Order: sequence, then structure tokens, then C-alpha cells
Amino acid sequence: MESPNKAKYYEREELDVSSIRSIAQEVLSEVSRVIVGNGEILQQLFIALLVNGHVLLEGVPGLGKTVMAKIFAKTLGISFKRVQFTPDLLPSDITGTKIFDQNEGAFVLQKGPIFANVVLADEINRSAPKTQAALLEAMAERQVTIEGQTLELVKPFIVIATENPVEMEGTYPLPEAQVDRFLFKLWLDYPEVDEEVEIMRRQISGDMPSVDVITSSEELLAAQRIMNMVYIDERILKYIRDIIIKTRNHPQIALGCGPRASLTIMKTSKARAAILGRTYVTPDDVRALIIPALNHRILLKAESELEGLDSLSVLRSIVEDIPVPI
Repeated sequence: MESPNKAKYYEREELDVSSIRSIAQEVLSEVSRVIVGNGEILQQLFIALLVNGHVLLEGVPGLGKTVMAKIFAKTLGISFKRVQFTPDLLPSDITGTKIFDQNEGAFVLQKGPIFANVVLADEINRSAPKTQAALLEAMAERQVTIEGQTLELVKPFIVIATENPVEMEGTYPLPEAQVDRFLFKLWLDYPEVDEEVEIMRRQISGDMPSVDVITSSEELLAAQRIMNMVYIDERILKYIRDIIIKTRNHPQIALGCGPRASLTIMKTSKARAAILGRTYVTPDDVRALIIPALNHRILLKAESELEGLDSLSVLRSIVEDIPVPI
């Protein structure tokens, strides 16, 4: 009789992640025909999709956040909806409502934009907390209730919410507890010098380059199932634990990460390994995802911020302090 460990070994050997790697490479390559640079951001969006997570994307106006989300969805062959958050936006504007149909003589359901595979919540901090809460509830429960009728959201499902770091007047910042529900918080930065020229060059004709559909919702759901079988060693789990615990007792951090952060790093590390063609997680997978997964989950002490520290520098110091498992 084979030992359990040996059985697990054979299972890992038979696990084929080449399809995930192929889809990821083709999707990112196709999106890059329109989006210049930001390869790491695009990879992290794909990771979030594989683990059924959501992304908070921050960047100044005009960096192409909307175009990125739209092209990303088009390349994946799945539906896309954009919601512009404004102070007068209501929860029903997102989830949908029932309206009276004179022809039918009854109330019929009119679904909102939340019923799409990729939902872009543009400038999420410009709407009132009640509207924000309606979106975040749908993100967490993967379902909405409209006048007593509960409806499942489509799969796969990802919300890409954007925030503008300037013009804070008239906004409703997301509370820390709600920000924690986002898998990643990513920064979209200004393009490099050469990238700026390339952006203009691609728009000389005035038409946006077209992209091909690479995959489908069925293939993506299959990729999610395969990704869950990627092996993660006990030593890697303890490595993640040590990093998370360090955030809780760090002298410069007032509020550390909860267990949701541990689960986030574990799942996303498996996804990263899969899209790189590996059936197992390495410490490099963990280290590559620490900042996007944790930067919005820690709260620095006031004196630390006065000293000029930020969450990025503190997290980098934590990563350097924790011994890497061999």
C-alpha cells in the first residue's frame, strides 16, 4: 500500500498547469498590444481572477485604468460593465431593481451592472457609504438580493475598483475594514520615458488597436479548479504565518493583518505558481505578492508616518527580516 505522502507526490506529478500558463501568457501578450507597460499589474489582475478576488486600483487620472479593465475583459472573452460612482448613485443603480412592465402587467427584474464578469467601479470613493456597502456585499457574498429575490452573480466574477489619490474633497474614503475585502491594492504609476512615446505612437491613427479573444469563462473556471491543486509545502505555510504575525507585533504598525491576509497570500501564491508553469509554490511566489496583498491591510502608527515611513518600506523590512525557508 502506498504511503499518503507518496500518493500526494504522484498527484502533483500528474497535475498539468501548462494550460494555465499558456492562457496567461497569451492574455497578457494580447492586452499588451493596447496597454503599454504595467506587465506586473496585468499579471496581478489575472492572479486575482484565478482566486476569485477583487482589486483596488489607485492612480491619477488619465493613466488608462478604464481601458485596461475593458481590454482585459475583452481578451478573456467575458462580459464587462463600468459604473461611474457619483454622490447620487444608489445601491439599486448597481444591483438592479424591479420595474412595472405594462405589457406583462407585472413587475419584472431589471438587472444592474453587477451582473457581469468584470465590473469596473470607477472612483468608488465618490459614492456614499450605503452604495459602497452594497457593492462590497455583492463582492463578498457573490450574490445580491433584490426585493426579496436572491440572485447568484455570474462566474468568474471580479470587481476592479479605482480611486483617485487627488481631489479628496467630496469623497467618502473606504473604511479600513472594507478595504480589507479587496484581495490586492495596486498602484498604476506614470509611464516610463520610452513608454510615453510608445503610447502616442499607437494612437497616431486615432483608432485603438483591436484585440483577439483568447479564452472563455468555461476555460477560466477550469483554470481555477486546476490552480487549487497546486502544492504548497508546510514550510511555506509557516513562512506566510511568520510574516503575518510580524505585522501584528511590529513596533511601527498600529494594526496588523488578520487571518484573511494569510489566506490571500496562500491562494495567490498558488495562482502565481500556476501561471508560471509550476505545480508547487516557492518562497519567491510569496515574496512577490506581499506588498500588493498586505499594503492596505496594515495601519502605521502616527509617529511612524511623521518619521516619513510608509506601508511599503515597513513591509519590505519585514520581508527582509523573516528567514526564507530552504
